[in-house]
Amino acid sequence: MGTTPDVSAQPLAPQVLGIDLGGSAIKLGRFSHDGTCLQAMTVPTPQPAHPEAVLAAMVEAIAQLDPDETCLAIGVGTPGPADRRGRIARIAINLPGWQDIPVADWLEAKTGRPTVIANDANCAGLGEAWLGAGQQFQNLILLTLGTGVGGAIIFNGQLFTGPDGAAGELGLITLRPDGPACNSGNHGSLEQYASVQAIRRQTGLEPIELGLKAQAGDRDALAFWQEYGRDLGAGLTSLIYVLAPEAVVIGGGISASAEFFLPAVQAEIQRRVLPSSRGNLQLLKAQLGNRAGMVGAAKLAWQLIGAFNS
Repeated sequence: MGTTPDVSAQPLAPQVLGIDLGGSAIKLGRFSHDGTCLQAMTVPTPQPAHPEAVLAAMVEAIAQLDPDETCLAIGVGTPGPADRRGRIARIAINLPGWQDIPVADWLEAKTGRPTVIANDANCAGLGEAWLGAGQQFQNLILLTLGTGVGGAIIFNGQLFTGPDGAAGELGLITLRPDGPACNSGNHGSLEQYASVQAIRRQTGLEPIELGLKAQAGDRDALAFWQEYGRDLGAGLTSLIYVLAPEAVVIGGGISASAEFFLPAVQAEIQRRVLPSSRGNLQLLKAQLGNRAGMVGAAKLAWQLIGAFNS
């Protein structure tokens, strides 16, 4: 649990709550308007993670983090797509029973605070654009390399989710048409070559083990990361041609080994993408780590307040 600065002699500045709902943990933070995290805490996600149990855990954690109910709004990142209004978790991957769950309505009823939700990768992208590696760019894409491969599109400084809230599933683009089956129904999606699950399937090892082996100079591990970078670069090629971003930000747990695969990603992009389509494209490692989703959720909450006041 984080610590709170001593503000007893000062009036409390406006604050919001940012929440990142994961399959094993729920991360919460109180944020000021400039993105300062005043206090944070993490609680375990109930197992099994049925909606009612998760909601109860979130409400209890909110009460602990904000006992005086000073926060003006709540933003929540969920592991799956939300509807375009940011009210309903359409499906939460790896959470049982999560199908069209009205998370925002439930939390508003329990806490009395306006609430908005979004896909967790979208929140991570919004967080990196606000306070992380993407601050200086108006147009960028984020890939989160973890259990799956998530994505986010920031277009003209705003999170782009499309007319139905489902845009930005960047990990589900096709890399090899005859590749392994994907939970999405696709075959050979980028996720099937760039996720933790894919790495386990290909090598029998965890990404952290391959990273440690590469650090020690293991030739097989270094060769694996080269191939991994080529696949990732090939997938990014399609996204760059379509979206022409100023920057590509790479996050998620696998990015801990970025030093071993980003050069291959860069080389593949330069080989495959016309200079006119990549311009001064920046390939960057995410800066916020596992706080990105929570930070982005807080940004959503501030945007919700702004919408109410406009």
